Amino acid sequence: MDQAKASAFGVALSDIHDMLQTGWGSAYLNDFLDKGRIKKVYLQARPEARMLPEDFDKWHIRNNSGEMVPFGALIARRWIYGSPRIEHYNGLPSLDMVGEAAPGVSTGLAMAAAEEIMDGMPAGLGYAWTGISLQEKQAGAQAVMLYGISLLVVFLCLAALYESWSIPFAVLLVVPVGIVGVQLGALLFKQANDVYFQVGFLTVIGLSAKNAILIVEFAKALHEEGASLVDAAVRACRLRLRPILMTSFAFVLGVLPLARSSGAGSGGQNAIGIGVIGGMLSVTVLGAFFIPLFFVLVSRLFGTKAKGGHA
Repeated sequence: MDQAKASAFGVALSDIHDMLQTGWGSAYLNDFLDKGRIKKVYLQARPEARMLPEDFDKWHIRNNSGEMVPFGALIARRWIYGSPRIEHYNGLPSLDMVGEAAPGVSTGLAMAAAEEIMDGMPAGLGYAWTGISLQEKQAGAQAVMLYGISLLVVFLCLAALYESWSIPFAVLLVVPVGIVGVQLGALLFKQANDVYFQVGFLTVIGLSAKNAILIVEFAKALHEEGASLVDAAVRACRLRLRPILMTSFAFVLGVLPLARSSGAGSGGQNAIGIGVIGGMLSVTVLGAFFIPLFFVLVSRLFGTKAKGGHA
C-alpha cells in the first residue's frame, strides 16, 4: 500500500482498510423485514471482482473530496512465498480432507470407498476419521453389540416365561428367517443399511419371536398333555395359523404407509417400512414350516418329554 499516493489522492488509510474488509470479507449494514422474518443485510464485493490481484483495478474508493479514486493506483501488487502451514493430528503431520457422498450414495459406502483408497497408499501413510464421520464409525461399530443384546434380552424373557432354557432356542431360531426377508426387501428396493433400516431390523427380531411364540407355546402345552412332539407341533401350527396371519398382515398393513411415503423425510420412513414388510412376509410364509421343525429339533436335542412319556 503506497501511503504517499494515498495522501496525495486524499484517501485515508482507515478508508482503505475498511474497503478491504468489506470487499473481501463482508460488512453488516442493517436488517429488513421480509414476509414476517427479519433478515440481515451484508455488503461484499462480487466474486468475480475479488478473485485475482488484477481485480483491484475494478475497485474505486472515495477520497475526502467526494471523488472516486481507482484503488489500483494506491497499491503495488506482487506474489511472495509465505511460511507454510503445517497441520498436525495426534502429534503427527497431517492433511485435512473434507468431502461428501455423491447423490444416491450412503455415507457408509462413501467412507468405505475412501478407506479402500487410503489402504492402497504407500507404507508410512495412515488415516483417521474426525467429526461426524468418526461418530458414524463409532456408532456403526455398536450395531453388532446392539443386535446381540436384543437377542439376549428376548432369550432371557422367554426363559423366564417358559421356565426352560431349551424352548427359547426354538423361538430364536426363526429370527434368521425374518432377517432373510429384511435383506431381500432392502436388496429389491435398493435401501441403504442406515440407522432407519437398523430400526426395522430390530423390529423384525421381536416380530419373528412373536410368531414363534404363538406356535411354540401351544405346542408345548399339547406336548405336556401327552401328545408326541411331531403331533403337537403340527396341531399347534394348524390351530395358530389364523392368529399368526391376522397379526402379521395387520402389522404389514400398518407399516405400508411408511413404505409408500414420499416427500420430506420419506427416505427414513421407506427404510423402516420396506424392511419390516420384507421380514414379516418372510417369517409368516416360511415360519409356518420352520417353527414346528425348530420346536421338534430343539425338544429332542434337550430331551424334553411329555407327561405320558412320549418324546
